[in-house]
Amino acid sequence: MILEFRTYRLKPGTSEEFLRVMTEESIPLLERAGLRVIDFGRSLVAEDGYEEAYLIRAFGSLEEHERQEREFYGSEAWLTGPREAIVSRIESYHTIAIETSEEAVKALERR
Repeated sequence: MILEFRTYRLKPGTSEEFLRVMTEESIPLLERAGLRVIDFGRSLVAEDGYEEAYLIRAFGSLEEHERQEREFYGSEAWLTGPREAIVSRIESYHTIAIETSEEAVKALERR
């Protein structure tokens, strides 16, 4: 299993709307496309005073990760859907991916 952690540094004053669009549009769209969302939300700390958020997703393999991302982010549903509302609020983002077990992923899902 691959566990991906994505952090978003948001533009000032945009976190509420970013999280609303993630909750109401982006996360449901990701899940309908078959991507496994483990968790998402606002960071409890503001590094250097920035508003920040996160997204945690799981994939069966690196190949699956690459394929699903390519298909999702190239899809008409994303491009004509919440893409602009999400991207326009992001100052920068960072992604890491780690190898883990299905049991570890399930434990995170139960939180």
